[in-house]
Amino acid sequence: MLGYLKRFSATEKAVFGVFALAAVVTAIVMAGRVNSYFLTEVPADGGSLHEGLIGLPHTVNPVIAVTDADRDIASLVYAGLTRSSGGATIPDLASGWTISPDGLTYTFELRPGLTFQNGDPLTADDVIFTIDRIKDPALKSPHANDWAGVTATSTSPTTVVLSLKQPSSSFLAQTSLGILPRKIWEAVSDDQFIFSQYNIQPVGAGPYRVSTVDRDQGGIPTDYRLAAWGGYHAGAPHLSEIVFTFFPDSDHALDALAKGSIDSLGSLPPAAAKELATNGGEPYAVRAAPLDRVFGVFFNQNKNAALADANVRAALDMSVDRQAIVDTVLDGYGVPVASPLPAGFDAGTTSAPVPSADLDGARALMAKSGWKYDATTGLLGKKASKKAATTTLAFTLYTADTPDLKAAASMVRDAWDTLGANVTLSILPASDLYQSVIKPRNYDTVLFGEAVAKGSDLYAFWHSSQRNAPGLNIALYTNSKADKTLDDLRTATSTTVMDADYAKLQSMIAADDPAIFLYSPQFIYALPKSLRDASIGTIASPADRFSTVADWYMSTERVWNIFANTRS
Repeated sequence: MLGYLKRFSATEKAVFGVFALAAVVTAIVMAGRVNSYFLTEVPADGGSLHEGLIGLPHTVNPVIAVTDADRDIASLVYAGLTRSSGGATIPDLASGWTISPDGLTYTFELRPGLTFQNGDPLTADDVIFTIDRIKDPALKSPHANDWAGVTATSTSPTTVVLSLKQPSSSFLAQTSLGILPRKIWEAVSDDQFIFSQYNIQPVGAGPYRVSTVDRDQGGIPTDYRLAAWGGYHAGAPHLSEIVFTFFPDSDHALDALAKGSIDSLGSLPPAAAKELATNGGEPYAVRAAPLDRVFGVFFNQNKNAALADANVRAALDMSVDRQAIVDTVLDGYGVPVASPLPAGFDAGTTSAPVPSADLDGARALMAKSGWKYDATTGLLGKKASKKAATTTLAFTLYTADTPDLKAAASMVRDAWDTLGANVTLSILPASDLYQSVIKPRNYDTVLFGEAVAKGSDLYAFWHSSQRNAPGLNIALYTNSKADKTLDDLRTATSTTVMDADYAKLQSMIAADDPAIFLYSPQFIYALPKSLRDASIGTIASPADRFSTVADWYMSTERVWNIFANTRS
């Protein structure tokens, strides 16, 4: 070959060189294209998410967690038999389950080789222990009512049998509660349970483990660093680290977001979200997702005689402009509702139509019940008899000391004042509102929210047996036909039957007017634009935003097709 090249003239050598170079380049390009044909772009592991949380962690423990900060961290550190994904219940620690024909027995098979983050094996005994702890009245778990009457047993180290006293169509969703390691917690007494160090340094079986907890000079946690845990049954999530920094209020958290010291923040106030969403130059984007909650005003007809009149309740309902509340209080991050079912609730029924405010119609209803409007005082009055003194329509509206509830309550109060009611607005801290007002049912009216998750049967909120605490029927609603429908919903297995029952329940509650349903809010989340595949969907509580966290990623890499989609 070299001998032939030596015989070439200078021109021939140049031409040959050009062709040889072209051949090499062509070969490289072809090889690249062939290689590219067999490569797939997949999420790469690595990257960190730094999120701000309002409030401090106290009990990062799924059995007793009550604050959003506790539940957020617990949702990442712990794992349950199942988990929520896009509104559906899917396997997590359990590989699957069966339900007996009578709906009373749920049998779960645990995945083989499960461990906790400290290396201890996770077995059926840990599941049974967790459920027994929830049911222990000494711990006052917020989930105790959900698990009342449920008996947990095992037939093998990997088989859990949950037996119910009566069927419940919403029970399966409850099994997403995180599982505690029995070996760690069984030696902790009831009195010491809430004070255990494992409430601050939790050990679970979820996708992330606590790596470090930073504290200030007073020992108060300032940051939680969670590291991706390779022992999670589905493999380590793509994001290597999630860091939580705690703030006393949303103003401090928003300031940190603006300065770039955090790059994500959940539960954004609507006004702030509206402003942030207009600034496209920031490294984060504002996202909103439907929140499975209904906010409304609930009447206590036993406390105030005037509110026992159906016409009065209907008139108060007619005088409220729901759309104005959504536009003003939520800055559009929500939808008006006129039903106990939140927007997006997965029932096949048609949502109750949302009426417009009708002041004239409201006053006509009041007149029908003998209430007369005095233009001089601006109040509605009524006489029990001709000689009796005039009684004015007066009552108190209670709500919690949060910006959105205070603003909504003020708008409702103003609408009722225009109607002619003398309304006193009482604003209390959320804990005081529950302990001093809601729990003893010591109110005329209360503006409050109900978390109505998809698949919920609404029993706790509207069945007459739930009128007293810890029941959640804060309208003290009593209707035997509604009770029957709620009982049927608990045992229904057919979606067609459930949809029909939901429709009946909506109609009965609408006819009785035990409450004024106002709006369903949205969960508002600022996330870095670099974060991919962070789908949120409809969520029941803020912690549910992490239900797909294992799929979130910051960057990608290209791998051979045969190595793609290997994550279990």
